[in-house]
Amino acid sequence: MKRLSLLTAVAVAVSLVSLSLPAAAQTTKSKADPAKGKEIVGTVCVACHSMDGNSEISANPKLAGQHAEYLLKQMREFKSVDGATPIRVNAIMNGMIAAYDDAQMRDIAAYLSAQRLKPETATNRETVELGQRLYRAGDASKGLPACIGCHGPTGTGMPAQFPRIGGQFADYIAAQLHNFRTGAEATEPSDEARTNDPEKMMRMVAAKMSDKEIAAVADYIAGLR
Repeated sequence: MKRLSLLTAVAVAVSLVSLSLPAAAQTTKSKADPAKGKEIVGTVCVACHSMDGNSEISANPKLAGQHAEYLLKQMREFKSVDGATPIRVNAIMNGMIAAYDDAQMRDIAAYLSAQRLKPETATNRETVELGQRLYRAGDASKGLPACIGCHGPTGTGMPAQFPRIGGQFADYIAAQLHNFRTGAEATEPSDEARTNDPEKMMRMVAAKMSDKEIAAVADYIAGLR
């Protein structure tokens, strides 16, 4: 009986170790290294997004303080897998991210997410009321949901799915809303549709917005803190 109990105990212990190994291996595999990410940013990303992720060009988004999960999602979707068309098509970013594997993308995301955002400001007093209303309440008359529902009162967003947008360039926010509305990642004929929004959510939102509304809400978002 004692021998049977001992064998049973050993079997249970072996099973527990076996079950724990994959999780431990996964944890090690997914652990990001911000220092390595900094090296890559300083070599490649710096040209468009600056060393600390605070781009000085409004066409290029500020990446400082962005959720690491969201950054990783976007980089994965910019990357071509086995020669297939990337989920998110952008001639510049598709080329830039091509050389990096998933671990390196995790490192980049970890570094940039740890940087402090230097926020922009709202500049158009004439549209601030409209921008605020759309952001906080949407427009029920045409089924336009409020931005606050996914991006929060101050634009902090939600990791992975909904990016931090508060303090972002108004020009960049407006450009992306236009891109979601038209399905184009950029204005060049060679560019393809941007369709990487979960459940077509942003395409649905942008389709209900006029140019004036896009400009107003983008400017309001730039001033969120």
